[in-house]
Amino acid sequence: MNGADTAWIIVATALVLFMTLPGLALFYGGLVRARNVLSVFMHCFSIACLMSILWLVAGYSIAFGGGTSGYWGGLDKIFLLGITPETLAGTLPEVLFFAFQMTFAIITPALIVGAYVERIGFGFVLTFSGLWMLLVYAPVVHWIWGGGFLSDGGIFGEIGVRDFAGGIVVHETAGLAALVIAVFLGPRRNHTTPPHSPGFVMIGAAMLWVGWFGFNGGSQLAADGGAAMALTVTHLSAATASLSWALWEKIKYGKASMVGLVTGTIAGLASITPASGFVGPIEALIIGFVAGILCQEAVNLVRNLLKIDDTLDVFAVHGVGGIFGTIMIAVFGQGAWAAQLGSLTIVGLFTVVATVILVKLVALVTPLRVDAETETNGLDLSVHGERAYDMTS
Repeated sequence: MNGADTAWIIVATALVLFMTLPGLALFYGGLVRARNVLSVFMHCFSIACLMSILWLVAGYSIAFGGGTSGYWGGLDKIFLLGITPETLAGTLPEVLFFAFQMTFAIITPALIVGAYVERIGFGFVLTFSGLWMLLVYAPVVHWIWGGGFLSDGGIFGEIGVRDFAGGIVVHETAGLAALVIAVFLGPRRNHTTPPHSPGFVMIGAAMLWVGWFGFNGGSQLAADGGAAMALTVTHLSAATASLSWALWEKIKYGKASMVGLVTGTIAGLASITPASGFVGPIEALIIGFVAGILCQEAVNLVRNLLKIDDTLDVFAVHGVGGIFGTIMIAVFGQGAWAAQLGSLTIVGLFTVVATVILVKLVALVTPLRVDAETETNGLDLSVHGERAYDMTS
């Protein structure tokens, strides 16, 4: 065990959890109407709790178990069987590696929340999220990070796919699943209402930015120069994408918005995620600059041309950003084109098909969408019996 590595990953684990709670919850919560903000908080918090338990029960074993299959890790590590404080994963206690990866398993299904807010059934959220994490996310983790068939020595030869911190594993899978659910749900009854609290949005985005240092820097799994560079390029990409998004808004619409600026931040962070362990500062500037414009145009494509109500633009920002960053690894000569494009295609197809099946199956058990009256009155009071703001007190 290396003490410095262990100390850094303990901090990184806390930072990644901080991304979901409270970062993502505030970012998403500020973007919805006031009558639905508590439901967004409820979704993020409940998913964090449920994924933590399911990751212990079977998720970690499916992703990082000792099975010889290239498709799943087996069940030898369910409930952390056989793992003690002295058991090592590289230079880290394996229980710490488990906890670090658990925070990724939390935030990935939590990202999908943005696609279905304001009209989703709460029972569907929990049932779908749990099954999706175990049956889609965990196997993909094994394929790419757990020594599976897309990694080095797999179907793409000695050099497999390069995905440092989750461009495919986290952002492509969550983005595509979000798009699928948005299609099944259909549009909100009222989707012209502006964000109720841009201030929440900025605070949440700022927390995500800080937490992303643990997300990308921690994925080095060591306290060394690689972690420092990953952290640095992450910051530079976020800063550049924020400004390029705002500039593109100003050119197109005459005004640069606060919500647009910080959405650009998230686009830059998602785009640099897969490449953060393989590129330097100049490449980070390029990735960030393009991401701010590309993801904004993807928002327009999904909303206005495809007419899909992906409420908070999960696919356009996270999905497109993660896919773009994964491709840029090959553009900059740090990965093989066949491995990068092939893995994006394989994981993308698997995610779409599996998500469609899960949505249909879970909808047989618990309603996918709330009724019209509940949606009109807001999920906070109708579903959870609370209001975010009591104006009479």
